[in-house]
Amino acid sequence: MAFSFEKLKIYEKALYFSVSVIDVVDKLKTPRKHFRLVEQLESAATSIPLNIAEGKGCFSKKEFKHFLYIARGSLYETVAMLQIFLKKKWIGKFLFNELYSQGEEINKMLSGLINSLKVTDN
Repeated sequence: MAFSFEKLKIYEKALYFSVSVIDVVDKLKTPRKHFRLVEQLESAATSIPLNIAEGKGCFSKKEFKHFLYIARGSLYETVAMLQIFLKKKWIGKFLFNELYSQGEEINKMLSGLINSLKVTDN
């Protein structure tokens, strides 16, 4: 028996993306004083699949949609953090582009799922 969120392609993609970001974090060579930024990147990246899973466990489409918006916000935060890491030269352009591309795909999938959920505002 599987959890319903595990059947979502967007969950799979977001999970893979968050693991990829954690792998990047594991290899970072940043000064110790920037540890908070590294933690924030991990937190934002893992928040994406976690919010998809949590939202899928809700009882209404309206609640699920709310969690998808949070997941999308976390995706945006992750990409912004990756841009900072690129500018600081903590990650290379090739790796950034790879993660950015994954992020774009997840963003399209999240937006499509959000738009597909017909919710009445009662």
